[in-house]
Amino acid sequence: MIITRSPLRITLGGGGTDLPSYYREHDGFLIAAAIDKYIYITIHQTFVEDLIVKYSKLERVPFAKELDHPIIREAFNLMGNNGQFLEVTSMADIPAGTGLGSSGSFTTALIRALHHLHKRPVNAARLAEMACDVEINRLHEPVGKQDQYISAYGGVTCFNFNKDDTVAVSPLHCSEETLHNLEDNLLLFFTGYSRPAAQILKEQDTRSREGDKEITNNLHFVKEIGVASLKALEAGDLREFGRLMHEHWEHKKRRSGSMSNSSVDEWYALARQNGAIGGKLVGAGGGGFLMFYTEDRMRLRHAMTQAGLKEVRFRFDFEGSKVLVG
Repeated sequence: MIITRSPLRITLGGGGTDLPSYYREHDGFLIAAAIDKYIYITIHQTFVEDLIVKYSKLERVPFAKELDHPIIREAFNLMGNNGQFLEVTSMADIPAGTGLGSSGSFTTALIRALHHLHKRPVNAARLAEMACDVEINRLHEPVGKQDQYISAYGGVTCFNFNKDDTVAVSPLHCSEETLHNLEDNLLLFFTGYSRPAAQILKEQDTRSREGDKEITNNLHFVKEIGVASLKALEAGDLREFGRLMHEHWEHKKRRSGSMSNSSVDEWYALARQNGAIGGKLVGAGGGGFLMFYTEDRMRLRHAMTQAGLKEVRFRFDFEGSKVLVG
């Protein structure tokens, strides 16, 4: 049996500039952090000729090309494997559709497992490229590249998305004290509902492709905030980082009317009244997790749990996608 895992992620600055419709014209930049919440993939060989796949559904097909699950189907196709005599199972620490990059994590974990099955070593860069190929090129999903890259690399990492589709990767250069304080002071709260990111991302992607100046200028500004966030983190100025998170959220909401809603706005205002310096919905928006930076953790935790939100505690993951058993 082969078991792989890939981490989920939070975005610390520059989110949205990783979509090809933006970075192919203007270059993109963002900072992301892998967290110790994972997608797991298991593959083992069976004595039946069919391919058996278990996720939220159960599929049993003669060949991988007949699967309904698009990512699994295309990953097998990419690897040149018809799937016979195999069983594939997926598990997750956090539900899909909650803004933590689950599809990118799923894809990297699956491709790493298939590489291990074929006894082919794969490094983080190639793994991320292949995951992007499946989701962006083969399935034409309106997604960016950060989820696949941070899942493959792990850590707290900076990504430059270049016009020629190359990606420059570098770890965040800050002190251990800053990194530990950042980890301690970032709090995640589940809003209680999930949402598919595709609709919001498709709207942004379409507007970018059409040269919509409003969305382009918004992403320019978000990229500038991402660069400023990097400088604040490297300088150890976490209060400034928190302030930039708030500024980022105010601009992020303007990208789409579906980005926020009245409940999210109320929770955000409550958090700001109870010690949150800044925050945002993680991911494309519309639901999932609210993330805040605070220097008064106990007060903020109390206020948000009293409001009915469930906190998910996390630490940073520095291993990235990996084989656990094999």
